[in-house]
Amino acid sequence: MEIANNPNTQDLRGRMVRSDRQMSDTDTRSFLREHSLAHVGTTDAAGWPYVVALMYVYEQGDLLYLHTGPHQGHFLANVRKNPRLCVHVDAQGALQRGQPSPCNSALGYKSAVAYGEVRILESGPGVDEKKTWFLDCLMERLNEPMSAYQKPGYPMLNSIILFEVALEIVTGKINVGMHH
Repeated sequence: MEIANNPNTQDLRGRMVRSDRQMSDTDTRSFLREHSLAHVGTTDAAGWPYVVALMYVYEQGDLLYLHTGPHQGHFLANVRKNPRLCVHVDAQGALQRGQPSPCNSALGYKSAVAYGEVRILESGPGVDEKKTWFLDCLMERLNEPMSAYQKPGYPMLNSIILFEVALEIVTGKINVGMHH
C-alpha cells in the first residue's frame, strides 16, 4: 500500500483542525530553538512506524540536526530505506482544573511538528566540524559547561552519527488552557 504515491490520498501534513491554536511560524521556530529533545517518527521497510527520542539542534532556516551513537539500530535502518521523517517537540504547561469533573480541565502546552527528509552526514569534508558544532550547540542549550568534565572536547566524535533534516513543513500549536 503506497499512500504517498496515491493521487486519491489527501496530504494532511501541516494542517491543523484547531487553527485557533496554531502558533505563527516565527513563534514555532523560536520554540524549536529553545529545546533539545525531539520524538522522531520514521517507518520501516514494511511500513511500521517507529518513534524514538533523539537530541536535536535547530538554529534557523530549514535545517535541523539530530544525532545517534554508533549503533546500527532501528532508526538508522529506517532512514536508509526511507529518508522521510516527522519530528515532534513539546513542552507541558500547568493543568488548569475545571469543574464539575476532570473532563472540564485543560492542560497548557506548546508543541511543534516538522516534516522533512534526512541526510546522513557520515564522512567527507567538514563532517567532523559539523559534529563539533552540533555538540557545542547541544551543550550550550543544556547549560552544560565543558569545565565540568575531566576530558574537555569530544573524544568519541568519530562514533557519532549526525543527521541533517531538510525541513519541508513546520507547524506549532499552543494551548493556554481553559478554552476547549
